[in-house]
Amino acid sequence: MTELIDPTFINFAKDGGMVAGIVQDARTGQVLMLGFLNEESYQKTLQTGFVTFWSRTRAKLWMKGETSGNRLRIVTASTDCDNDALLFQVEVEGDGLVCHEGTVSCFTKPLALAAATKGNQ
Repeated sequence: MTELIDPTFINFAKDGGMVAGIVQDARTGQVLMLGFLNEESYQKTLQTGFVTFWSRTRAKLWMKGETSGNRLRIVTASTDCDNDALLFQVEVEGDGLVCHEGTVSCFTKPLALAAATKGNQ
């Protein structure tokens, strides 16, 4: 059985009070988005069961989907080995379009990587 981590043991001090929060669709495994959490947004996330980020540009709490209806209801949550990044597996409420550009995932722009194509020759 996997050891459960105390949710208070997240290392916010390592990167200026913030940790990365990766959001993944619990059903499909698709990575939907990346946001950042501080201690306040993390506590709000734990209290509500919905992913709440810290908006770095607006300097305030931001519950993803609070205006669009595409809230991210947490199914499972885990941390990485250093306790400085979070992975939220979620069920998306609403129409399922998580990205503000109207797509399911924010990761829709492929990069042309020269090293990747050279390795296949």
